[in-house]
Amino acid sequence: MNTEALERPLPKPSMEDYINARLLEALIEARLALEFLGKGLVRNAAGKAFQAWRALLAALLRLELDKLIQVARTEEERNWLVNRAVPRVPTTRMVRLSQMLEEVGHERLSFITDRALNLHDYQYNGPDPDLALSKFRDRQEAATAVISLIRELIKRIEELKGRVKWNEELEKALKELKDLLGVPS
Repeated sequence: MNTEALERPLPKPSMEDYINARLLEALIEARLALEFLGKGLVRNAAGKAFQAWRALLAALLRLELDKLIQVARTEEERNWLVNRAVPRVPTTRMVRLSQMLEEVGHERLSFITDRALNLHDYQYNGPDPDLALSKFRDRQEAATAVISLIRELIKRIEELKGRVKWNEELEKALKELKDLLGVPS
């Protein structure tokens, strides 16, 4: 796995390569999540799975930016999409961004984003039998959620192959992730 890709400067969101960079980031972060799970580091895995989902959202936001601008409610929201949402994907606005992506054709995205946000909470709060600070009672519940989020991430990225400039680096990262997860190629 080439983790150096995570350290490269991101292309500007206005460039087509931005989508590919974010997709590669999503695949690498997901792979790191699985590696952490393999070492019993469930909270770290939850954080990486969340980062993977967030990177995928960034790619989708850039890919669908023209459509999103059309469904934006105000001029202020349109400007915010271009200048803040695409380059940063603020955690506090991921639900609304997912809902907007649903409006332009990405079905059930907000439900999955909820799962990612629950994993984000778990990363910081750990297991919580009372469910006050985390939606996961124990490590196994969280580990299962990490795996299901990564499976969904793989599915969503595969659906984008015909819509983005797919390259060898993305293909290799996707294959490595699928192999590690035991998903047929």
